[in-house]
Amino acid sequence: MKTFYIIANTEKEESLKLSYKIADYLMSRGKQCVVRSQDKEQEAHGQISTEDVEGILVLGGDGTLLRAARELAGRRIPFLGINMGHLGYLAEIEVQNVPAALEKLIADEYTIEERMMLSGSVYVDGRCAEQDVALNDIVLNRFGNLRVVDYEVYVNDQYLNSFRADGIIVSTPTGSTGYSLSAGGPIISPTASMLMLTPICPHTLNSRSIVFSSRDRIRIRIGEGRRGGVDEACVTFDGDTFVQMKTGDHVEIRKSTEVTRIMKINQVSFLEVLRNKLSRS
Repeated sequence: MKTFYIIANTEKEESLKLSYKIADYLMSRGKQCVVRSQDKEQEAHGQISTEDVEGILVLGGDGTLLRAARELAGRRIPFLGINMGHLGYLAEIEVQNVPAALEKLIADEYTIEERMMLSGSVYVDGRCAEQDVALNDIVLNRFGNLRVVDYEVYVNDQYLNSFRADGIIVSTPTGSTGYSLSAGGPIISPTASMLMLTPICPHTLNSRSIVFSSRDRIRIRIGEGRRGGVDEACVTFDGDTFVQMKTGDHVEIRKSTEVTRIMKINQVSFLEVLRNKLSRS
């Protein structure tokens, strides 16, 4: 690997400092870099175009990598996450292991995992108001008042059930260790290909997460409020893109044609990573 694109979390000064140290190190080894902070200000280290980039290094927590994956979806450039956050399920490399990881990248000693993404289309007043992708999850949540919302769920255009809940999470296997996990959803191996639906604080005793095939299409409609009134909700993509919704609006979710490619430096199993992360949480 000879050309690198480095993305740092601008909210963490140590991330910016480390990004330039990494760039200087790679330059000293005859490699080329573009360093970019999250506010999209750029400084080139070497005369390269981002079209020529072979690998992307993301410095920060999982949130930084999620934003980068959505922004650069379709480029098929592999990512390596350097964890400067708390848990870091996606960011594999800890700061103290950066020099060894860079040497492995230079020597092409890495593997690549492909992670499925979600594609979501939000319909407001019968029109498509937003289309976006997500690596972790697409979440519908109540908005405005503190009342629960009626979420009508359809799978492949067939009615499944209505959930009276604070919200609904539709996640990928990668996202199963995120918000879905805190809402009581199961943990799924990140290389699997499936969709998982998890109600958030459902007002019933028998609501559970449901796992669907990656070929399935999920549609979630905002139902009527109390006494036929209008309820408000919102939808977010990886906790970022935000669209306000109301009774009658819906979101359609399916497996995206895009994937996120994650570089793996350490030959550590998912179970070992999970065990280490859970023991620290």
